Order: sequence, then C-alpha cells, then structure tokens
Amino acid sequence: MATLKQENHVRSGRLPEHGPVAENGREILLSLKNVDITFGKGDDAVRAVQDASFDIYKGETFSLVGESGSGKTTIGRAVIRVNPLAGGEIDYKGVRISGKIPHALDREVIRNIQMVFQDPAASLNERATVDYIISEGLYNFHLFENEADRVRKVEEMIEEVGLLPEHLTRYPHEFSGGQRQRIGIARAMVMEPELVVADEPISALDVSIRAQVLNLMKKFQEEKDLTYLFIAHDLSVVRFISDRIGVIYKGRIVEIAEAEELFNFPLHPYTHSLISAIPIPDPKLEKNKVLYTYDPSIHDYSNEQPELVCIGHNHYVYGSKKEIEEYKAVRERGVPVKPIQILDPDDPARAAHHQEVEADKLAEEEFLIHPTHDTGSIWYTILSFFLPVLGIIAAFLFKKFKHTRNYKKCMKGAVTGFAVIGVILLIFLLLLWRVVA
Repeated sequence: MATLKQENHVRSGRLPEHGPVAENGREILLSLKNVDITFGKGDDAVRAVQDASFDIYKGETFSLVGESGSGKTTIGRAVIRVNPLAGGEIDYKGVRISGKIPHALDREVIRNIQMVFQDPAASLNERATVDYIISEGLYNFHLFENEADRVRKVEEMIEEVGLLPEHLTRYPHEFSGGQRQRIGIARAMVMEPELVVADEPISALDVSIRAQVLNLMKKFQEEKDLTYLFIAHDLSVVRFISDRIGVIYKGRIVEIAEAEELFNFPLHPYTHSLISAIPIPDPKLEKNKVLYTYDPSIHDYSNEQPELVCIGHNHYVYGSKKEIEEYKAVRERGVPVKPIQILDPDDPARAAHHQEVEADKLAEEEFLIHPTHDTGSIWYTILSFFLPVLGIIAAFLFKKFKHTRNYKKCMKGAVTGFAVIGVILLIFLLLLWRVVA
C-alpha cells in the first residue's frame, strides 16, 4: 500500500503533506536507505559512501560529523540530487527522490530542500547584486504575486538575517565573510524550505561570528519549524546545535545517537577519538590531555560482517557481534565513558607519555625535513646502474643538498653498476689469460 502511494506521488510530481511515522511516533522527513556513492569507474572507482542508512525526523537537527574526506558533503550533495547514487535510495516524505524522477517532482524537491554552503564567497555570484541573489529562487519558482510582493519578501528576509535593505543593491565582494554567509542563509530561507542541508556553514568564519550564525539558524528553526542536516567536523559546535548526531568514518556510518547520549557514551573508538580531540580552553589541562588516536586495525572483521545495530536508548553502533555485546555491556552499566583523560603533572606516566609525544614530533620533523623533490625514484637507481660514474657524482650532489632518498637510490645503482662491471672485467681477464696460456 505504501509503495503504491509512493508511485502515485512520483507520477503526479507532488510530495505528500506529511511523511511516514516512525515507531517512536515522530514524522520521518528524510530517509537514507543503504546508500552507496561511487566516483570513477573500473579499477579507478572510489567508494565515497558505503551502505549509509539513517532517518531525519521533522523539526530536528541531525548532524553528520567526521574528518575531512569521510563523505559528509558527498551525502549532503546526494540529498539535493547533485551526486548520483550507485546503490540504495533516498526518500523524502516517503517518496523516492534519488535516481530518475519526473521533472515536476524534481522541482518540488528543489523547492523544499535548500542548501547553505561552506564557502560563503564561492557560493555567491560575484556579478549579481544581493537583491538578485536572494530573488533568484523566487523568480525560478514564481513565488511572488507581483514586483511589490517580491520586494517585500526580499526586504523582510534581509532584515531577518541581520542586514539592511540598503545592502540589496551591493555586490558580495563588498561584505565580510559573516555577512556573506547571512546572504547565503537568506537565499535559502526565502524559498520557505522544509529541510536545509547546512554544509559546514561556519567553518570559514571567525570564531566571534560563528555563534551569531548558529543562533540565527536556531531562530529560523524555531520560527519556521525547519529541519536541518548539519554537516560539520567540530564536535563542540555540533553538541550545541544538534538533536541527534551521526558519526561517519571513510564513508561508513559508525555511530548514531542523541547529542548528550553520544557525548556521555561514545562507544565506537572513532567517536572516542573525535571527542578526545576537542580542545580544552585551559592551556594547562590541554597540555596534560591524552589524545586518543583511532586505529582501524583493532577491529577483526575477517570472520563476520559488521552491522549498524541499535543497542538501546536509540543508540546505534557499527561493529561485529562480539563488539556489539561489549558496547551493550558498557551502555547498560550506565557509567558515562570519559573519552578525555587528563594526566596528573606529578604522575610518572605523564613523563612517559610526554617522551612518546616528543619522539613522535621528532619523527615527524625528520620526515618533513626532506625537500619536496627528494622522492627516491627508482629511475635514479636504474640510470646510476647504467652510468655508475655519473651516478656517484649525482649521489654526492644529492647528499650536499640533503636529498637523502635520492642519494641512497643513486648510490645503490652506482655500486651495483660498478660491481657488474667488475665481474665482467674479471671474466674477460680470465678468458684472455686462458687464450694467452
């Protein structure tokens, strides 16, 4: 029955007034079901997102967090139908909006789902006035009765985001980063969307401006009953604005939970590492903090396929059966997990930890001292083998300019070349001696 209704909505090009209701009684606005997104073909194909599944309820802020390159923005762009799916589907109000859909439904999706981009400078047309930038969606969808109605909507919106009507005649380059982001928010909000995909909307802004933009977004959510898919990598910001948080690692969702639940019980090791990386305002505490580094090799998935499983408390964790049982045991104990550990300055363990950190820094510095072109290419070995004299000269030149890798390759090739020449000469002399004798 639900499938039949979905097909009817797809054919008609119209979205239903309400989405399906989840078991907890909340309306599901957006649903990702086993989404795979791949870039490239054949051997060069890269799976940017793997088997991603989660629901976003109407009126909530669902945050997607992870390090750079984890697939956060890729999912956000897939929701607005920019990135095609290699597998799975995305439903909006119970209607599939991924893949090929009718033109009328595509326009409905664009009208209902807007995006606020990460870079406020690159996302605005520098050749257009602020008035046209905000009005473009109104023009495309004829969302005004007459010119006076359009001007009224634009002026009201520009004032709602904290700017003035006289700013409408200016161009984006005349504004600061925070003001540009306000213009981007106004462009999205004037369409009166139901879902806003906010792709790291504050990461390019000054710290003093970030709180203002976040408060502005929360104000719009309360006034207009908006739903946010908030993409970020800063967990301290996410905790402030989110109702639920999804953690993504290398294209795979590893944990989903309500904001306070996730911070009190970060069960997956990757979530643990993200929270431990949140800087502490006190420099003394920050100096003595133990930074937890996530190592994927701790998981053994050779015998069984891991899954994203609910362990209770609306908390989902990705892992094998053994890991899930361990996560459940930790959660059922009810003792909050402490991902941030502060060492006692007088503790001998702190000195050992400090030595390890210093050793890592020295190793990193040693690695970074290599010049850019010190690649240690195999061609240096090959050329030095056939031209050992030139190889020796090149090796000493590389050594002088601290090209350590290139020096070693040239020396290896030259030494091998001289050894081969020596063997050939020895064989020749033995043969010559036998002929003379």
